[in-house]
Amino acid sequence: MASTHQNPTRTLYILAPFLILLSSYCASQPLHSQPLFSPTPSPPAANSQLSPSDTNNHARTPLKPILFGILLGTLSGFLLALFFLYLIRLAFLYTHLTPLLKGPVVFTPQINPKSLLLALVSNPQSPQLTPIPSASSACKFLKLQLETDLSVAIKVVPLRPNSTSEKRKIQQKLESLSRLKHRNVLTLRAYLLDKDKLFIAYDFLSEGSLEDLMKRVRAGQMVLNWEVRSKIALGIAKGMRYLHFECSPRLMHWNLKPTNVILDEGFEPRLGDCGLVRISMDSEGDLQFGDQRHFSYFLAPECNQGCRYTDKSDVYSFGVMLAILLTGRDPSDQFLTGESSQDGLVCWLRQKQQAGEAKEALDTSIVGDEGEEEEMLMAMRIALVCLSDLPADRPSSDELVSMLSQLHSF
Repeated sequence: MASTHQNPTRTLYILAPFLILLSSYCASQPLHSQPLFSPTPSPPAANSQLSPSDTNNHARTPLKPILFGILLGTLSGFLLALFFLYLIRLAFLYTHLTPLLKGPVVFTPQINPKSLLLALVSNPQSPQLTPIPSASSACKFLKLQLETDLSVAIKVVPLRPNSTSEKRKIQQKLESLSRLKHRNVLTLRAYLLDKDKLFIAYDFLSEGSLEDLMKRVRAGQMVLNWEVRSKIALGIAKGMRYLHFECSPRLMHWNLKPTNVILDEGFEPRLGDCGLVRISMDSEGDLQFGDQRHFSYFLAPECNQGCRYTDKSDVYSFGVMLAILLTGRDPSDQFLTGESSQDGLVCWLRQKQQAGEAKEALDTSIVGDEGEEEEMLMAMRIALVCLSDLPADRPSSDELVSMLSQLHSF
């Protein structure tokens, strides 16, 4: 809808000055240099001499201004008619804007809008709501148990006061996200735009986020073997490929990081918050919410240089997550260079690879089988290619799926 509204306005801005100039020019030009119909000429004097060329020029002179006047009149009439048609169309569009919906917007019959509104707004202390621990410091997560025995995860996003037009853009964005259907993309079930908060309902998945899972692994609470880790990496890449190449319109994630990768009971990953970060940007392009510190670890170098975000920026974020799966490290750890950013992890991996010591960078808790170790070293090379400073040197998500799928065949 947004592009539909903007095109007529832009066209009017282009046509208006042209029409004004054309009208002024037409007004300044005489349509005829001589009358269209002149009285019968008197017979020439007997001694007057007219050459044949003079006679022909005299007969042809009135025709040019007549044709020119007809042409200008037709063109002016056509452009004026077009101008008024666009005015009518613009008025029609602005009187038929997408209405700003009030109350919960639900995309599945399993969720009752009234029950959702009661639990989230009218009775936020409801026993149906239980908090979900999360690494995000800005957003709150809740588990909501519905009467239909369906459990949904609610993300509570704080928003700055928005105008009606901004809220309408948020609504249109969320409605487009509700149409994303893929095994590795989290399905948007419902949302509620309420004053300064946005409630987003997703399917509740038992294993939580990849961030939570890796924290348990680092704490020694569980062992995550390479088979499961490679499955997670491949699933993330497939979700990216769907967003970049298969859905319409194409979509970039914009905020790909472990807290936005949710795992089901079989450790199948699903990407959450696809493109949502864009609805939380202010007029200067700054994020209104989100853990900026944690997000920066996965931000591609070109984003820090003010360049355009592309699908290759998502690939860089994937490279950081693949490096985490391989090494087991937290990107905020201060190690080797003493830096507390993704540059420390990336530089450390590059140094290990160049020194022929890539094996030492692998997570020691899963290094063992020689065949798996070789796969992990090849995955390390894939991660480093994804972490290239230049976007053109990184693979596309489609190529990434192909490379990761072939790891088991070597």
